[in-house]
Amino acid sequence: MDTQQNTALRRALAEVPGPLPTSGVIHVVIPHTDRFTVVGNHLAQHPGLSCTAVGIAVRIQSLPQGVEVSIKALAARCREGEKRIAAGLRELEDFGYLQRVLERLPSGRVVTRTVFCNQPAALLHPRHPAAPRQPAAPAPLPSPEPAPTPPPEPEPAPAPAAEQPMPPEQPVPPDAPAPEAPAPLPVPPPLPLPQAEPVSLPFVPPPTAPKPPPRPLPRPSDPTPELDRAATAFLGDLHRHAPRFMLTEDDVRQLAPGVAAWLERAVHPDALRHALTDDPPVPLRRPALLLKHRLTELLPPPPPGARELAALAHRPRTTVTPFQTCDDCDRAFRSPTPGRCRDCRDRRSEPIRSAA
Repeated sequence: MDTQQNTALRRALAEVPGPLPTSGVIHVVIPHTDRFTVVGNHLAQHPGLSCTAVGIAVRIQSLPQGVEVSIKALAARCREGEKRIAAGLRELEDFGYLQRVLERLPSGRVVTRTVFCNQPAALLHPRHPAAPRQPAAPAPLPSPEPAPTPPPEPEPAPAPAAEQPMPPEQPVPPDAPAPEAPAPLPVPPPLPLPQAEPVSLPFVPPPTAPKPPPRPLPRPSDPTPELDRAATAFLGDLHRHAPRFMLTEDDVRQLAPGVAAWLERAVHPDALRHALTDDPPVPLRRPALLLKHRLTELLPPPPPGARELAALAHRPRTTVTPFQTCDDCDRAFRSPTPGRCRDCRDRRSEPIRSAA
């Protein structure tokens, strides 16, 4: 009585088909009816992925569309720490299961899109839309049983040949055309089968697709020593305002022309600092690459020159006559100078008539 017997497990083992193996795992397969996710063996038995990466992939695949799967969001759901989750995401990214793509919104903000593919090997082969399903032919209706037919009535005896009048035969001319056979009725064409609309799948480039070359870092049109010193001082002081943007001396030397191009376009240093350091990705691995990307993609247009400002200042303007208040009747009227309205001026100009 010391060993606790699990009768449910013994009953399940008894229902396993075939002989049980002498060693190794025994599978008790119970079909799922709801809340399940299909996972391929290429992921569950991947030789290059760790168990942590496989578990993170299964967790991401079981989540619905639109759920955040960042490192902090996964750390809040799982027991693993942020370092193990980040390492597992990098493994999935190396083998093509996970892709993180930078996308620029219409507002100018750059966000990271996370795309998970359950079969990355299938992206390398062209996909064809599924063939339209042919409608099944209707099953033949069961033929009704024939009703019992009444016995045939006896036909009347034919009359003698002498009593049956024969119609007179009409002579047929020799050149008369032979009677034409009736034309067959036209067969209507078959109705076209409804075509199934092709399933629209989001285009995700394969991991081996060639990437476009990056845009070069902007440079000032008129480089001066003052601009170079201001840009170098800006980059060297950047970590005081954003501690995660700690740059090396080589990074400052490479990024200085891009900052000089912004300063040449009359951008205030505070506005430039906010544009470069606001809302960085988590975790921030290489701050110099992020600064180079933002310096290139968010470059503002050059300010208008003296000719454009002069043309804007000397454009023709429409003169609007201001409102004035009448000194006599306090009525509003349009006039360049204050005074009396037209009615009050006419009334004062009329001669005074003497009483009869």
